[in-house]
Amino acid sequence: RAGGAAMEPERECRVLSIQSHVVRGYVGNKAATFPLQVLGFEVDTVNSVQFSNHTGYAHWKGQVLNSDELHELYEGLKLNKVNQYDYVLTGYTRDTSFLAMVVDIVQELKQQNSNLVYVCDPVMGDKWNGEGSMYVPKDLLPVYRDKVVPVADIITPNQFEAEILTGRKIHTEKEALEVMDMLHAMGPETVVITSSDLQAPLGNDYLIALGSHRKTKADGTKMTQRIRVESPKVDAVFVGTGDLFAAMLLAWTHKHPNNLKVACEKTVSAMQHVLQRTIKSAKAQAGEGNKPNSAQLELRMVQSKKDIENPEIIVKATVL
Repeated sequence: RAGGAAMEPERECRVLSIQSHVVRGYVGNKAATFPLQVLGFEVDTVNSVQFSNHTGYAHWKGQVLNSDELHELYEGLKLNKVNQYDYVLTGYTRDTSFLAMVVDIVQELKQQNSNLVYVCDPVMGDKWNGEGSMYVPKDLLPVYRDKVVPVADIITPNQFEAEILTGRKIHTEKEALEVMDMLHAMGPETVVITSSDLQAPLGNDYLIALGSHRKTKADGTKMTQRIRVESPKVDAVFVGTGDLFAAMLLAWTHKHPNNLKVACEKTVSAMQHVLQRTIKSAKAQAGEGNKPNSAQLELRMVQSKKDIENPEIIVKATVL
């Protein structure tokens, strides 16, 4: 199978994913696990919460894991000497002590395996109509900025998160590239600004994402590859898209380690396939003229298995 060999993770590749769990629907670990498994990764999940469904519904119930309980689970892995990972993946967290414990675990895992890659989505807030606001407690910002980002290897902030992490506003693409350079300087060698309100060359119906990969060559010189991805806007509010994005980016950067362009094209294309299938299905369920509800807008994950495994490239990236 020489032809397909490059597509398979060469040896077993293990991801520790510390994220939310929902009984129904697709956010957090529920959005990340299936794509990673389909793409050939072993996924070990720690559920930072267990809720009936995501909090965008009218009602939700459930339990929250605290930092001591996270530590206890990790201790169990350690006692059995199975605390060896190639990747750690984290997303939405509301608690500073939980986040600090994640950092401790990542640092310890990096001592076990110096090649471990930590993929972090620093979920803190977003912009609505140009105004940014945080939807996690404010005291998480200094933890992300001073503790988490410095140990991360790949980060996927949106524009607002990139701005508050660096303390710089982004109005132009040039400023966005400067902010990404500042983020590199804080630690991560791969930065993807997953969404922005920058003007897309293709027009207002497109959303701009920007990526930057900085690698140090053997002679010590730094090389930076920067890309822009324009994807068609989908007119709906989805939940779990950032979690799916980070998981697929982890997979495709693993398979294309020095080609952020291809990794982002595959990630964003697969994303588009999933969102198009979801909106089409949601509209059909809601019926003509009705706005789909949270339950109807749950990502069509299982139905998109083939697109996740082998995405047809429908979104191209531009090298800057």
